[in-house]
Amino acid sequence: MNDMPLDQPELATSWANPKTALNEQFARIGKALASPHRVEIVELLAQGERSVDLLAARAGITVGLASAHLQVLRRAGLVLARREGARVIYRLAGEDVYGLLVAVQTFAADHLAEAGRAARDYLGDADPRELVSREELLRRVKLGDAIVLDLRPVEEYRVGHIAGALSLPLEELEARLADLPAGVEVVAYCRGPFCALAPRGVTVLRRSGKRARRLVGGFPEWRSAGLPVAVG
Repeated sequence: MNDMPLDQPELATSWANPKTALNEQFARIGKALASPHRVEIVELLAQGERSVDLLAARAGITVGLASAHLQVLRRAGLVLARREGARVIYRLAGEDVYGLLVAVQTFAADHLAEAGRAARDYLGDADPRELVSREELLRRVKLGDAIVLDLRPVEEYRVGHIAGALSLPLEELEARLADLPAGVEVVAYCRGPFCALAPRGVTVLRRSGKRARRLVGGFPEWRSAGLPVAVG
């Protein structure tokens, strides 16, 4: 279906200084991301398109507030929308939107002491030895010598996942540990480098005696690299 037209860019307050007018337009992107809820919405949409009600549920906000945040992102050209019956479905305007978000997140974690502490508190201190590169995981998937677990919610898995990965949402992991074959290493992944689902899942798996590591980055990075993806 055709994309719904985005609102026209806001006019600069003054064209007397063209440089200022240009910088005002650049600043619109920063303003659009100047909300923790909008940051989360962009991260959620990087997993695949979805409706306002699903975004609101995952972000823990009301549908009305989610809709308002999405309009801000639309006006900045960061998201697109289409109609599906009575519903409006949103998606990122391009993969470069997610790249912009990760660049901002990484810069903040590296250069702001408070952001670095918040990242460590949320994600834990990553052990480089527990990380698996995309190239290594692709090789191991082809050889069949590792189980790949998608720890994201089921609706995200259905929209797109690493080909061959099993869906096992983090909240169900402990109850279903017995379903995993013994003696085979588990490689877990989630939404991206600042998602805590995979680090927490690896901790649960290791405490249960499983050999477990996690993928560098997450599903959006795997997809952007042109590696095998499945839907459904």
